[in-house]
Amino acid sequence: MRKDPDQGAGGSSKSSSPRSRSKTSPARNASKPKPRVALVLQGGGALGAYQAGVYQALHENGLTPDWVVGTSIGAINAAIIAGNPRETRIEKLRSFWEGVAHPDLFDLQQLPDATRQLSTLMTTMDTFVRGVPGFFRPRPFSPFALGLPVPAEEASFYSTAELQQTLENHVDFDYLNGGSGIRLTVSAVKVTCGTLSKFDTKNERLRVDHVMASGALPPAFAPVRVDGELYWDGGLYSNTPLEAVLNDEARLDTLCMMVDLWHADGPEPTTYEAVQTRQKDVTFASRSQRHIEAYLKQYQLRRAARDLYKRLPPALLNAADRKMMAELGADTTMHIVRLPYAGRDWNMASKDANFSHGSIEWRWSQGYQDGLRGIEVSHGCPFEQSDAGVVVHELPPHIQV
Repeated sequence: MRKDPDQGAGGSSKSSSPRSRSKTSPARNASKPKPRVALVLQGGGALGAYQAGVYQALHENGLTPDWVVGTSIGAINAAIIAGNPRETRIEKLRSFWEGVAHPDLFDLQQLPDATRQLSTLMTTMDTFVRGVPGFFRPRPFSPFALGLPVPAEEASFYSTAELQQTLENHVDFDYLNGGSGIRLTVSAVKVTCGTLSKFDTKNERLRVDHVMASGALPPAFAPVRVDGELYWDGGLYSNTPLEAVLNDEARLDTLCMMVDLWHADGPEPTTYEAVQTRQKDVTFASRSQRHIEAYLKQYQLRRAARDLYKRLPPALLNAADRKMMAELGADTTMHIVRLPYAGRDWNMASKDANFSHGSIEWRWSQGYQDGLRGIEVSHGCPFEQSDAGVVVHELPPHIQV
């Protein structure tokens, strides 16, 4: 088996350079089942247009995911992807993002950078004042803004009532729950106890309120009641729902395309705007390394237990032992290709509220180009017998000019 140079036994490795092997699918042993393809989508408001571009690249190049996991705007994109037949997915994604885009005051392509930034700031301010048609609107004269009590479902500055109709227009929930398409998982936080819930078409029928709950980020948006319980945005607990893929049973060889919209690393902030930007990035950046380390520990324990069982004479194994061995499963490998949004947002703290048409188009295009680079990386991902457990491929940020 060929290993990455820095790959250790029972650990994860990181790769940053594309390695070509196949033009159609990740490399694999012909005798093994085809690896599962999972797409993991963060929360990030208007930045989510980048995710749509990534999906388009996968869609057009024969790497359609078997499973999409999303939080917040990632849940909305994921629901549109999983909730439509293949031939209409891109059309529905386009329709959603064009519908929520604000017209630009000027053609941003014809403006110098400083003027472009000013135009974007003005469009973003309009979002705060008037909301986004088909997504959210301000609650005029709401007692909530004055600190007075209101019904829990109205405890926010904006109403997302219009989002329900938008989702119903863009997601075929009968198709989504029909079992013949892409598996969908969305996450939300239970308001009364702070625990993370994962709503999964593998286990239950998902409705529009499940998706809306995943994007109910306070105090801008009110919690959504699902089966009697109130839920907030899953990003409050974990904005990158990678653990859903890592902890899934039964264990399968998996190629996971993970889209990151926020950056844990960044410069020291020196202005109020920079402090706010850095705060948001730190708050919502991926905590994937923590989840990967926990997965590896469990992976190593499973492997050690399985090896111990194999050393026992067959006569000593009872039915419970054999059942335990089956549950421990076989060695599997997960390749995680991390796609980072490079952004061109002038260090704006409100970048996730920047729904200007020009910015959304730029993000979509950037996501498409990065998706193509991610596919190139995936062509070199081996799924032969392995002791690695998890291999992480870091895609270097690349800003499209």
